Amino acid sequence: MPRRKTYLFESEGNSAWTWWTNEEVGHTQEAKKEIGSLLDEGNIFDTPKPVRLIKRILELASTKDSLILDSFAGSGTTGHAVLAQNKADGGNRRFILVEMEEKICQSITSQRLKKVIEGYNDNPALGGGFRYCVLSEPVFDEHGQICKEVKFMDLARHVFFTETGEPLPRDVNGKKSPLIGVCKGTAYYLLFNGILGDKRPDGGNVLTNKILAELPPHDGPKVIFGEGSRLGADRLKRDGIIFKQIPYEIKVN
Repeated sequence: MPRRKTYLFESEGNSAWTWWTNEEVGHTQEAKKEIGSLLDEGNIFDTPKPVRLIKRILELASTKDSLILDSFAGSGTTGHAVLAQNKADGGNRRFILVEMEEKICQSITSQRLKKVIEGYNDNPALGGGFRYCVLSEPVFDEHGQICKEVKFMDLARHVFFTETGEPLPRDVNGKKSPLIGVCKGTAYYLLFNGILGDKRPDGGNVLTNKILAELPPHDGPKVIFGEGSRLGADRLKRDGIIFKQIPYEIKVN
């Protein structure tokens, strides 16, 4: 059958040979020594990946601004490789590492990243940084309803992040104020007292004239989440308010 033949000079980006040798990308023993020199935990993983292997993949499959996801982080080789590649070519790659075993995540994955960022033994610091996050209980159940166990701050963190793409401000985190944060001039409010389905006007979850007057002031647009609203569309528009009903207008992702 006829087929298209593309020559190397016609290809965009980097091309790789099918076969990668130990000399080029390392091997398992090298990877174990890397972990051992960092954490004295060289035998905890049977087949760790060498940093040189992941760096080679990054050279071929990423740009300087790529976001790299490793859903099985293990010893943190991917994060190490991203930092090393950024150091090598001045890139600004970011990474998301996911590790289900809490002990490994705390004592190995995160500790490895700290050491390579700050430098260890005779190895220079790679620079960069990372944020350590712990997943809490699910916000929504299988029917799309908010789980009964969800507390105010759990929902506040979720709402603010899905609306703005930013984490809940540190000066707000932990304070059960209906004003959960301000981002790019817009204030976000959450009327949620932990009693799901409370649609009574005096229950605290419904936007009324009284509740609106009691909200922390903000000179600018407002987004208010609540069980319901007793204010008309004209009033909301006049006060620069976008009302979103819980749980239907809370973004899941």
